[in-house]
Amino acid sequence: MGEQTTVSKAVVLLSGGMDSCVSTAIARERHGAANIALLHAGYGQRTEKRERQAFDAIADYYAVRERLVVQLDHFRAIGGSALTDERIAVPENELGAPGPKGSAIPVTYVPFRNAHFLSVAVSWAEVIGAGAIYIGAVAEDSSGYPDCRPAYYRVFQELVSVGTRPETRIEIVTPVITLKKSEIIRKGIQLGAPLHLTWSCYQNEQEACGACDSCSLRLLAFAEAGTPDPITYRHGVPVSR
Repeated sequence: MGEQTTVSKAVVLLSGGMDSCVSTAIARERHGAANIALLHAGYGQRTEKRERQAFDAIADYYAVRERLVVQLDHFRAIGGSALTDERIAVPENELGAPGPKGSAIPVTYVPFRNAHFLSVAVSWAEVIGAGAIYIGAVAEDSSGYPDCRPAYYRVFQELVSVGTRPETRIEIVTPVITLKKSEIIRKGIQLGAPLHLTWSCYQNEQEACGACDSCSLRLLAFAEAGTPDPITYRHGVPVSR
């Protein structure tokens, strides 16, 4: 699994969040605006409509015509995550706190989610002849989700090689996996990525809550990058200036 590729077309998993937006900008720079295809997966998460809105806005911003939106409703039926089960509260102001029963993995982890996303991406990539799949996973400066580790993508790369046509060559590319969130912001600014169109909040769709893990990581990152966060937060949330 490498970070550079010379293939003409790439599928980019675009959730609508900051990391996937910057990954889109990187893929566009490497492959060209006409050679990226954007994939969005809704999975019954709390902010599903708002994330879809962000996906559409970013795709429009880059004028990407080739898009695929899929609905993975089984995640809501399975539950087990604060993002997909309304009975489980999204923790606020508890960044780094233990998960259920003292687990190192927070309750916002959606079990094995990224494998489902990647599986759809591989199927689509094989059909449209794409040679790369970009995913904006981040290993270190994140909530510690197990499906964001580099080893996860190395193993999935082997699965792709074994489970597709012999002539198919698809590379899993994780362009921001080793970066801190503040470095991702700086990279996005450097590439002119539309960070103002992204959405990171786990629980609100109008104004970001500023207190969930994702908002907390985002706010800290913008403060560390020394640049204001362009999205709106609920009243009383300090935003870096």
